Amino acid sequence: MNKTPQEQFMLEAISLSSHGMINNEGGPFGCVIVKNNMIIGRGHNKVISTNDPTAHAEIVAIRDACQHLGAFQLDGCQLYTSCEPCPMCLGAIYWARPEKVFYACTRSDAAQIGFDDHFIYEEIMSDQQQRKLPMKQLLRSEALKVFSSWSAKSDKTFY
Repeated sequence: MNKTPQEQFMLEAISLSSHGMINNEGGPFGCVIVKNNMIIGRGHNKVISTNDPTAHAEIVAIRDACQHLGAFQLDGCQLYTSCEPCPMCLGAIYWARPEKVFYACTRSDAAQIGFDDHFIYEEIMSDQQQRKLPMKQLLRSEALKVFSSWSAKSDKTFY
């Protein structure tokens, strides 16, 4: 039975997830980004191979696609990921602004194999004073000067 283009793209994301895992580059996660029915970005988890905790499949694929497009947003693109995005990746996806996201496994599936992000979702919903990672504000007035400069900057690029 023939697969739809969407299924073919998801199979590529799943293949990338296997590739990265087999090569011990990171966890079993893969992602492709598609525009006009062509893959323009690929990524698999590279946390271990790069010693970069942000090198999740979606982040790697977003960076690849943006380089390919020469743009910092994914207008008119679809993202296919082998697993429902974690909180970090979900934030990056929203910033990149693709038109649609497809995923295979759920966050519950990921939790069952040791990739449980539930605590991050809880932390995001907690008041800052209740979070497990202490945060303290410093030098706001100094940083606000840079924000003021940004507001006055006439040649800025909005995003």
